[in-house]
Amino acid sequence: MKKYNITVEGVTYSVEVEEAAAPAAAAASPAPAPQAKAQPAPAAQTPPPAAKQAPAADAEAVKSPMPGTVLDVRVTPGQTVTEGQTLLVLEAMKMENEIPAPRAGTVDTVQVNKGDAVNAGDVLVTIK
Repeated sequence: MKKYNITVEGVTYSVEVEEAAAPAAAAASPAPAPQAKAQPAPAAQTPPPAAKQAPAADAEAVKSPMPGTVLDVRVTPGQTVTEGQTLLVLEAMKMENEIPAPRAGTVDTVQVNKGDAVNAGDVLVTIK
């Protein structure tokens, strides 16, 4: 295993990469070609999010405090929420973080789906 530090948009990630077979064996083997094709495939399989409904002018945006993956969305548009109620669960650095409603109100839009990757500052939900 080789360890690398990769910086993407100012965030540093530590990754480990397993070495493949010896170079001579890798050249004779067709295995590297499927690996090369397999890496772009997840990006191609993940369609861009459907057009999101525009939030109301008076709606407050609840933004992601950190990059991560949406594990669970616990609200739907039109649902009434109370201050502190969990809107969704965000996984970041192998920890589950509950994202609370900053105030009581009605969910205007939900901008993410379960499984979506989000960056810090991305709008997750709007509340009016």
